[in-house]
Amino acid sequence: MPNTLYQKLVASHTVSRVDEQHVVLYADFHIMNEYTSPQAFAGLDQRGVGVRRPKQQMGVVSHVIPTRAGPVAGRTITIEAAASQAANFTRNCLKHGIHLFDVNDPEQGIEHVVAPERGLVRPGMVILCGDSHTTTYGALGALGFGIGTSEVEHVLATQTLVYRVAKNMRIRIDGQLAAGTTAKDLVLYVISKISAQGARGMAVEYCGSAIDALSAEARMTVCNMTVEAGARAALIAPDDTTVDYVAKRLKGLAAAELAQAITAWRDLASDADAIFDIEHAFDATHVAPFVTWGTSPDQAISIADVIPASPAESTSAANASKALDYMGLEAGMSMEGLKIDHVFIGSCTNARIEDLRSVARLVEGHTVARSVRAMVVPGSGRVRDQAEREGLAAIFIEAGFEWRQPGCSMCLAMNDDVLKPGERCASTTNRNFEGRQGRGARTHLMSPVMAAAAALAGKIVDIRKEFEHV
Repeated sequence: MPNTLYQKLVASHTVSRVDEQHVVLYADFHIMNEYTSPQAFAGLDQRGVGVRRPKQQMGVVSHVIPTRAGPVAGRTITIEAAASQAANFTRNCLKHGIHLFDVNDPEQGIEHVVAPERGLVRPGMVILCGDSHTTTYGALGALGFGIGTSEVEHVLATQTLVYRVAKNMRIRIDGQLAAGTTAKDLVLYVISKISAQGARGMAVEYCGSAIDALSAEARMTVCNMTVEAGARAALIAPDDTTVDYVAKRLKGLAAAELAQAITAWRDLASDADAIFDIEHAFDATHVAPFVTWGTSPDQAISIADVIPASPAESTSAANASKALDYMGLEAGMSMEGLKIDHVFIGSCTNARIEDLRSVARLVEGHTVARSVRAMVVPGSGRVRDQAEREGLAAIFIEAGFEWRQPGCSMCLAMNDDVLKPGERCASTTNRNFEGRQGRGARTHLMSPVMAAAAALAGKIVDIRKEFEHV
């Protein structure tokens, strides 16, 4: 029978079938962070069980780590609970022989930035992590998804997972993105159209000329945020862009081995007559710079539109009203011209070198508004070093941005970088939930260039009007 790419990846990693809906799935690679692993390691200890395949695990301290400026070698976690989490994680990884990017590792960063840049994510793999944004890896043709703490324990002990097979959705996006619009705008547009529950329980495959035109890093942004539509996985079939990105980062493969791998990667695609449970089609030419107005990623509008008086079908009137109250906004308002207090450029969604290059092009020769505190947090030590070598960091500093050390930072309030109640932030992160960046804080999701433009203007602006060179 014809199969989708998702079905092929699941079938190639199925150890056994449990029942009609569940299989025992083999994991090629498992990534851990400091906040979803402690209970899993404790469970192993209680059972007297070790880690089955330590070399197929990786640990990254990323969520609780401070990103303040200063030498990485001297970086310390001052929040007691966070320091305890990180220290416990370090002990567990050392005990079981798991490679760890620790607090003072020069190549530490956000797990979903570190893994792809080191060539650890390859087409056809199944990759698990105790973090929902593991869907990022679908950009490279790998099946990645988040798991819970009890599942982390099971993977550590067996390198497998009891997995409920998802249904299939295909989203075709044709057309060309207009100047000033990015992959972040594209995925916010899609989420706003299908809703925060529109892909619930689905494995989403993206295709179409607009997807084909995206760089590998831009595709990561799309797959990263697809979980915000409820998806369990996101995939893009490997092509020349994928092969080029992955091949440049692989180490230790002989030429013949690499050629064989590339041939296999190119065969990873849905069959022409494969059946999808749900299909959507969109035109990229209709996408404008997008900004969220509410407390869910699907509560987003084009910068040219106003906050809707009637909520989308997926959002109840009560929820829309609650979101507006929390955000201090009203239906009918335009996002353009809304004053902001803070700008955060970073996260596993938008902290790669391409994101930083786009920001540097926009801010060079300009200055951050006096009323705004703006920070740029690279996604990894490698991204930070490259940005400094290319002169991007100097541009940020000259413009008045804080140039920070790598980490999750202000994506979520688990470290030192926390907004104060009522502060309004233009953010390149993936979630704008209540309290996500700090109790009472107000988050507006947007692209890196939109966030950078807001930093310069002191308010949310339409970059198509303000910056012709974008």
